[in-house]
This record gives sequence, C-alpha cells and structure tokens, in this order.
Amino acid sequence: MRQAFAMVVLLAASAAALAAGPFTLTSPDVKHGARVADKHVFNGFGCSGGNVSPALAWKNAPAGTKSFAVTVYDPDAPTGSGWWHWVVFNLPASTTSLPAGAGDGSGSKLPPGTVESRTDFGKPGWGGPCPPQGDKPHRYVFTVYALKTDKLDLAADSPAAMVGFMINANKLGKASFTATYGRK
Repeated sequence: MRQAFAMVVLLAASAAALAAGPFTLTSPDVKHGARVADKHVFNGFGCSGGNVSPALAWKNAPAGTKSFAVTVYDPDAPTGSGWWHWVVFNLPASTTSLPAGAGDGSGSKLPPGTVESRTDFGKPGWGGPCPPQGDKPHRYVFTVYALKTDKLDLAADSPAAMVGFMINANKLGKASFTATYGRK
C-alpha cells in the first residue's frame, strides 16, 4: 500500500512537471539562431556597438530551485578557452527576467544580492560581442542555470571559470539559446 501511494505521488508530480513545460530561456531582443543587434555589440576592440545587455526571461524552473545564474559565452573566440561576455549569479529564485541594460556593471538594475562577476573583458557587467575582424561569425550561448543553493559563496571579482565550476556543482537544470555575430 505504501509503495502504491508513493507511486501515485511520483506520477502526479511528473504529470505536474510535464504540464508546466520545459525550462526555457527567451529574449525579446535576441532570437535563437539570429544575429545579435548592434545595440548589444561591444563598444571597443574595433567594434562600435551600444554594449547594452539584452532583456532575458525564463520560465518553468525545476522544483527546488533556490537561485539562478546567467552566463553568456562565446565558444568560438580565438583564445583556446572561449570568452565570457556576462557572468551573473545569486539571482533570487523569484527572479524570472532581467531587463535590457541590466548588465551595466553597477548592479542597480539587478535584484538585491545579485553579483555580476568579472568577465573576460576584465570587469563586471555585460561585454557584448566583438569577434576579430574577418573571422567567421561567432556563436553566443545565453544560459540561465537553476541552482540548488540560494547563494554561491564567491567574491564579486571571481573569474568566470571559477563561477562556472560552482554553477555546475550546484546545477538543477539549465536553459539556453544561441545567437551569432560576425564582422567583416
């Protein structure tokens, strides 16, 4: 009897999870598979974009989510290790979106307690796409991670690789999309 009850509870929970749908990340500013608009492109290194972080929204986080982290990563950067364009963690579990411009480095457009860590540009905040001139278009992977901890105990200037390690050690799930950008 006890096993049958447990099975019913498990099936009901599974059905509820399926009804909610998959964990997804979207943006009204950047579409999966599309080119990143100039307003989001870095302003420096030969690029002259607006360097404004795009708005992001997510839904259907896994049960047990206690916080979120957001990263934007270019696996095609000619560094041997890619390039981290944005690293944000300790977003409260109640967060389901970030407005455009939230990555200005000041933290003023982020929920209290949220940390924007150091990117490969050497400082916190959004650093938009700016691949080398003449290189093939690069991919930019936008990811939100649902975490099983309410806080990653890391300093604000922690390198992206360390933040990534801690994210993956505490990950319940992730949702992502990929956009591109290249220059001639």
